[in-house]
Amino acid sequence: MAPPLAISHVVMLCNPAERDASRAHLSALLRDHHLPALDDTISHSRHNLGAYRVRWERHTEFVSWTFLKPLDAEPSGEPPAATASLPQAWLDGLPGQRLVALNLWAFSGTTQEDEAPDPRIKQLLYDETLVGSAVSEGRCEAYTDFAIHPDGYSRTLLFVGNATPRGLGRLIQRLLEIETYRMAALMGFPAALKSSGELAQAERELAELATSIPTISREEEPQLLDRLTRLAGQIESQYAALHSRFSASSAYFSLVDRRIEDLGETRISGLQTFRQFMDRRLSPARNTCEWAVRRQDSLSQRVSRMSNLLRTRVEIMQQQNSEALLATMNQRGDLQLKLQSTVEGLSVAAITYYIVGLISYVAKGIQAWGWPWSPELTTAVAIPVVAVSVWWSIRRLHQKILAPRGGE
Repeated sequence: MAPPLAISHVVMLCNPAERDASRAHLSALLRDHHLPALDDTISHSRHNLGAYRVRWERHTEFVSWTFLKPLDAEPSGEPPAATASLPQAWLDGLPGQRLVALNLWAFSGTTQEDEAPDPRIKQLLYDETLVGSAVSEGRCEAYTDFAIHPDGYSRTLLFVGNATPRGLGRLIQRLLEIETYRMAALMGFPAALKSSGELAQAERELAELATSIPTISREEEPQLLDRLTRLAGQIESQYAALHSRFSASSAYFSLVDRRIEDLGETRISGLQTFRQFMDRRLSPARNTCEWAVRRQDSLSQRVSRMSNLLRTRVEIMQQQNSEALLATMNQRGDLQLKLQSTVEGLSVAAITYYIVGLISYVAKGIQAWGWPWSPELTTAVAIPVVAVSVWWSIRRLHQKILAPRGGE
């Protein structure tokens, strides 16, 4: 690149369908100049259309259009924009939502400290918000006001000293990328502001739940755990929805820092540098986004800790209930054992009664055969023998049933 020249840089925020439509939109312009349409796999293209050049780049979230028009001579008044040669209807139909619109003009020569500033600086830029610095190790000077002018474009002036054409191309690309990535990084700022209200409400509800944990009854624990689970779901849902936006903003902020560092700025007396302006005006938005991320992470961790605490309390209560239930079962087992022992005593008496009754009948029958004892005496002698035998038999039976088997 060589001065004088005019560059218009337009960045359109696009969804996937609009990004595909932007390729078709460029193909329509190329057909008007009898050039072949773009292939569907192309994501970057540059074309010389005679009166101007166009560069089209498809990015993840946006599509950038850069139009370059060499100027015939150094203009004394307001220079024409590079888009002046484009069909206005075609330019107005760029797919997507406009994120960046920048007019950059590159002129020959630099303003030295002992010379008066170039009058075009005050003519084209707002003096009260003027930002400027010597860049490329003092070989060039860049000025901007970071303001939107009546034509809907922001403006940057570049005065070129002894920079090489390739060096000038790299410098212009850095200036365009600073504006692009600055605006792309700021897309996370509205999301951070919106999330602050939702996070504040979640924090209040979490504090209320934390306060009620020590005082709730066992019957209220499932309800509290259900509220805590729903709150955790809301926080994780918000985190998933905004994490990619905040991560992208963080990456864009880093790119802005890197591009400003690559400028190689030197301060011009009485003016803010690009770095100073970004530190003063961009840092609050960056800090807000980073604060929102930290707040989300902290809230998620607090909910997790509280959920674990409540679950631990519920588990302890359940263990205590289980221990009480086991103790009750043991008591019932002891009662059943005592009752069973009582019933077994009655069983011994009943069995003895029936067996002795049979012996009495037998004694009456065998007395006619010469049995020496009377039936009454025979029955009286048989009672203790039968009772002891029945008791001993039942005891042996219990020992066999309750005896350990194998290695148990």
